[in-house]
Amino acid sequence: MQPRTWIQPLLVVVQLLASSLIAPSWADNEAASRRIQEEVWALPLPLPMFAYVVRPVGDGPFPLAIMNHGVSLDPKQRSFFPLVEFRDAAKWFARRGYFVVAPVGTGYGASANDIPERGLYGPFFSKVGKCSNPNFHDAGLAVAQVDLWIIDFLAAEKRITPKDVVVVGQSAGGWASIALSSMNPPQIGAIITFAAGRGGRVGGKPNNNCAPDKLVEATMDFGRTSRVPMLWIYIENDTFFGPALSKRMHEAFTSAGGKAQYHLVPPFGDEGHFFVGSPDAIPIWSPLVSRFLDEIK
Repeated sequence: MQPRTWIQPLLVVVQLLASSLIAPSWADNEAASRRIQEEVWALPLPLPMFAYVVRPVGDGPFPLAIMNHGVSLDPKQRSFFPLVEFRDAAKWFARRGYFVVAPVGTGYGASANDIPERGLYGPFFSKVGKCSNPNFHDAGLAVAQVDLWIIDFLAAEKRITPKDVVVVGQSAGGWASIALSSMNPPQIGAIITFAAGRGGRVGGKPNNNCAPDKLVEATMDFGRTSRVPMLWIYIENDTFFGPALSKRMHEAFTSAGGKAQYHLVPPFGDEGHFFVGSPDAIPIWSPLVSRFLDEIK
């Protein structure tokens, strides 16, 4: 951890909007009246990284929501990764009172570089290896550790209430969220995943998965110790993790003892895998998420 004198100057790098934002008409009255602000932070974690932050106006502390993004195995694509991901979804959570942090993993976007990738915690630290013997476990747990660092840092800064944290993840970020659930951190109150998995579309081919049986096996392993309430959302026309595979994963997870609600939503757009990134998807998933969060209170 860097000295505190280094933290403060870099903590808030950019405030994206000087004025506060008002929620759209579909939100409930309380959310509609809540003002939020967007920023970009530099997080002084053991692996420093940038993060998109959207939060209610005020000093807080607020409940925390962490949003984990997916991965690209192509270094060039990682270098063009957007700094702001899931903006509309993140704003939906912020309008409901959450301090939302969406970290940009090392090796992505502005932090991408040509340093050779070094092991589990190198610049790009969530590789799964070869499909002949993929390491799905450690790839998920590596990103899960980042989430724990974020919670500890923001709790120490007294920005958040260090309990009932909600973790949201898409694709590989959803897989990391499942991995995190297996650790049962006491701060985590709920986990929500969208199109979670690893090893989808090998070689860019739709419905061509890397060792799907091993992915199901790893999902079962995480389920053996996971007891965090979870909501898994998949999309019928997801060509990374289609319905047959996602249902196998859910059955394996819950049969091992994991707690996860499964929802398969109708086809969305040309490729359902990126469902949560679209503002048009919010009216579809938000009732599911609202009901889930209400149920676990």
